[in-house]
Amino acid sequence: MYFTDRGIEELTDRRGEEEVSLTWLAERLREFVDLNPEFETPVERLATWLARLDDDEDDD
Repeated sequence: MYFTDRGIEELTDRRGEEEVSLTWLAERLREFVDLNPEFETPVERLATWLARLDDDEDDD
C-alpha cells in the first residue's frame, strides 16, 4: 500500500457516495494549487492524465 492510499481511502469513505462534475473537480484542484503551489506539477500531471485517460481507446 502506498502512503497516498490513505488519502484515497479517506476520500472514498467520506465522499464516496457523492457525485461531482469535472468542472467542480477542476475548481478544487485550482484552489489546492493556489494554497499549495509546490504541488503544481503533480496536480498538472494528474489533471493531464485524467483528461487523456480514454485516448488509448480512441486509437483502436
